[in-house]
Amino acid sequence: MKYTWIVLALAGLDQGIKQNIEDQEAQSLPRDLPCARGWVRLHKNHNAGFPFGFLKNRPQLVQTIPLMMTSALAGALAALSGRREGMAEKLGLAVALGGAVSNTWDRMVRGYVVDYFSIQWKGLKKVVFNLGDFFIFLGALMILAGQMGREMKGRRKN
Repeated sequence: MKYTWIVLALAGLDQGIKQNIEDQEAQSLPRDLPCARGWVRLHKNHNAGFPFGFLKNRPQLVQTIPLMMTSALAGALAALSGRREGMAEKLGLAVALGGAVSNTWDRMVRGYVVDYFSIQWKGLKKVVFNLGDFFIFLGALMILAGQMGREMKGRRKN
């Protein structure tokens, strides 16, 4: 149950920020995030496709694939939730699922994903993200770290 709360909290946080961005006047963005000392810039981007607008002309596909992936993440988390081991993987799945739920909600309800910040460092300046994207990436890293840890632990036993 705690993983469900993590999913809902992260998706809710991202959706709240997205709504705040949507409520702002378009001409007020982009602008620097005041507390970030020039490292983070706020935007108001609507992405009807996959990253960088890929397949934006195929809305059915752009909705269906994320819905399937989000369902797969939820199924994996449900399958692992009864087990005592694999806490890193379960937490990673919950974090990734929080981001996936938020972005999938956007695709299904808005017809586009709201992207709202960029990191002002080298090539990242050109890429606009949302927290959902960050949660998916962080969750994947957590799952990978958990699996690598389990692999290394298994090798030490042998």
